[in-house]
Amino acid sequence: MTQFTRLFATLFLMCLGTVRAQEVPAGNTQFKKLANGLEVLVVKDNTVPLVTIEIACRNGSFTETDDYNGLSHLYEHLFFKANKDYPSYEHFTNKSNELDINSNARTREEVVNYYFTLPAANLKEGMKFMNSAIRYPKFAKAEMTKENEIVNAEFTRHESSPVFALMEANSRHMWGANYSRKNVIGNHEVILSATPAKMDSIQAKYYWPNNTILVIAGDVNTEEAFSQAERIFGSWKSSGFDPFKKWPIPEMKPLEKPDYYIVESDKTPIPYLLISWHGPDTRNDIPATYAADVFSFIVNQNGSKMKKALINSGLAQEADVNYYTQKYTGPISFMVSPNPARIRECYEEVLRQISLWDEEDYLSDIQIERAKRLLSIDEVKRREVTSEYAHLLSFWWASASVEYYTHYEENLHKITRKDLLDYVRKYIKNKPYCAGLMLDKPAIQSLKPLEFFKSK
Repeated sequence: MTQFTRLFATLFLMCLGTVRAQEVPAGNTQFKKLANGLEVLVVKDNTVPLVTIEIACRNGSFTETDDYNGLSHLYEHLFFKANKDYPSYEHFTNKSNELDINSNARTREEVVNYYFTLPAANLKEGMKFMNSAIRYPKFAKAEMTKENEIVNAEFTRHESSPVFALMEANSRHMWGANYSRKNVIGNHEVILSATPAKMDSIQAKYYWPNNTILVIAGDVNTEEAFSQAERIFGSWKSSGFDPFKKWPIPEMKPLEKPDYYIVESDKTPIPYLLISWHGPDTRNDIPATYAADVFSFIVNQNGSKMKKALINSGLAQEADVNYYTQKYTGPISFMVSPNPARIRECYEEVLRQISLWDEEDYLSDIQIERAKRLLSIDEVKRREVTSEYAHLLSFWWASASVEYYTHYEENLHKITRKDLLDYVRKYIKNKPYCAGLMLDKPAIQSLKPLEFFKSK
């Protein structure tokens, strides 16, 4: 993955009772669901005497209306502050240090995950510590005032990125009235004016065991881990309702026609072109999500027809296709950095390449089989570090299912040429899209992009 792709992906990327057991199809992974609805996954890896305790909640920007946009992320930060058992940030930090915990969290569109990595000998105490943080937060006004500023500063750092303005504009054009549902970083005013009452309301909606997964991954005894999970988290009462039936996530309004826009930015003299479509999601078209991954992988290889036409020819400095798997409309994006001296010509070739994507001979048999094999190898590599594997499991649990992920390679290898062509025809070719071109002021004045950009 190139630095350009990483940047693009970064800006663009819960009562006591019995338990039932069910094996997830992965050799070292076991699953149980507690009576309160909490799902527990144990991943056994005795390579090193460490364990990661991760808890993830189906929350994130997809739950946020405009007046809450960014507050899932703020809630993430406040997770590591005062709670009922540790009444101040200092108490929380001291306990964390005592247990030798390395902690972090991440907020995405459809999941927020919190995790501790610590010595395996501290598993029980670490789980009790996690229980305190997830169930009994105290949103103290003084601590919130400080954290509001910290989260807002993080937002400001994102704004300093050379491509932020383009990504922001793309998101507004792609999602319209539901922009906040895809905007993880949030809104300055909302973040700075957040109150404890708003944090309490987020907890009351989404922070329940029946909306949560607990992943215990590392040097553990599987049955002991399940026993501790039930003992510590079993008294956490279920909400008694499904948050997503009580507060449904709105469907993204389909794009009706091509939507073009110009972004003027003085942060970089390098031009960027971004074309985006509404893609498949894991509720309605799971097979197409696998096809999207294979297709993107092929065209992003240096020897692909797309790369030869755009990069080898000198028309562009970078060109990458990306699909982001989501439960609620996964976006497909084609990001290009045109040669500043050949922007119009590059744009013409981008459109030509898209028009060829469903041609029978655009992808070779060798490319298709190689892509499936290399994608499988990539997944094996991503599971080599157990703490990272825990993050993968929690992401897929929220945005698809654990089974989606554990059967990923199996289903990947079922993809055929017809599946790839059907994917392009259903979601990309001749389908409405958003197209943005970001230039600095001198380039806009000399190139006059409106003379050719919208005409296509």
